[in-house]
Amino acid sequence: MFARFGFGILLAVTAVSSASADWMNADQARKFVANKLFSFNCFDGTRGVGRIFDDGSAVGSVQFGGSPQVRHMRLPSNTLQVRSGSVCASIRGMPFDPCFNLNKVDEISFRGSLSGLGFAYCDFRRQGNVRTLLTRAMSRPHASRASEPTQSADASRAEAAPAKTEPATRSEPVVELRKSTAE
Repeated sequence: MFARFGFGILLAVTAVSSASADWMNADQARKFVANKLFSFNCFDGTRGVGRIFDDGSAVGSVQFGGSPQVRHMRLPSNTLQVRSGSVCASIRGMPFDPCFNLNKVDEISFRGSLSGLGFAYCDFRRQGNVRTLLTRAMSRPHASRASEPTQSADASRAEAAPAKTEPATRSEPVVELRKSTAE
């Protein structure tokens, strides 16, 4: 579970491409993604939004495999590292440190895939700031609302039912990962 979580986060916050996309080396990738907000969609249905910082740390929210549960995550400094010109990740609990192929699709999007596993990818698209995202989210109709036309109800026949109160849902704690000591 933890390895899947780490894999999803790293893919979610790291890369982009298509067959005709431009490959990005580590320096180009850093300039393209550092301190910018990206939304992402992955091959397995995982999606979310996150930001990678200059120090190799990352923060964001992820929904794994289309699950309705949103997980908030934070990766510490030096989680994402440059090794031999590639962007790699160091996550405690994973048996290896994965590296990524990063491909620029256009000026605002890229694809990241695991080196050697091209089918395991996430597509990233640069977003505005947090205020812009919140405004968009609040202005969109909820997906749970019916898209079919509704009918008027006869209020004279309606009975009032006592209001139900739902227990507050607990958010999961933020996962902290170790710093890598490898260069």
